[in-house]
Amino acid sequence: MNLCSKSSRPSISLENRIFVALLRTADTLSQEAEQLLKAAGLTGAQYNVLRILRGAEPEGLPCRGIGDRMISHDPDMTRLLDRMEKRGLITRERQTDDRRVVKTRITPQALSLLKTLDQPIRDLHKRQFRHMSAARLKIFFDLLEEARVRKPA
Repeated sequence: MNLCSKSSRPSISLENRIFVALLRTADTLSQEAEQLLKAAGLTGAQYNVLRILRGAEPEGLPCRGIGDRMISHDPDMTRLLDRMEKRGLITRERQTDDRRVVKTRITPQALSLLKTLDQPIRDLHKRQFRHMSAARLKIFFDLLEEARVRKPA
């Protein structure tokens, strides 16, 4: 008896196959980006924080504001920010008007680092999706957004 026969496996739903395909695709694409970032001495999470803070200049953001904007939520945002502050990528300052709020800002050194990564990241994404037409990419984006921002049942 063949233990690996297809008939002994439960059928896998299309939704399950899509979910697994999304995870595998995200992993493949993000590994390529991680390699590029690693060469610059950054992790994906650190790069994400820096991009968020660049967009929040000059005001900066509290820790929670950064966490809310992260692509992948880091369970220990404080430790991540501690490491980045030690490297001189960010500064943190307690607000005088509300001592409970600590604003995080990107440093000039980190802004310069991001600037050197902007074009290589754009080029990477172009390469990753060059096999798809602009029309298909737009449909793909719309479908992903529809899946992510679903309406409550």
